[in-house]
Amino acid sequence: MPDSVGKRQRRDAKAKKAVAREDRRVARAKRQADRDAGLIEAGTPIQASEPAALGLLPSGEEPRRVAAPADVPPEVPPEAPAEVPAEAPAEAPVEAPTDGS
Repeated sequence: MPDSVGKRQRRDAKAKKAVAREDRRVARAKRQADRDAGLIEAGTPIQASEPAALGLLPSGEEPRRVAAPADVPPEVPPEAPAEVPAEAPAEAPVEAPTDGS
């Protein structure tokens, strides 16, 4: 089913698409003029690989660094679980009373 059903909705949708099309055309013309002026290189733009350079991190937060294999500390064995003291009695499970019916 289309996004727009009535005449007014179709007209509004077409107008919105026309504005978006014009915005893309203007941006394309600006990029072409910048290429002709030598401000940008032709071809696919090279993106920065750092999230901070792309503006993906909130301000004040630094990117996490991944440790290289040489920087990784040796495996530390997990701590043994705490032992239950011998004098603590084990509690018996309590059964629910049942009716004789």
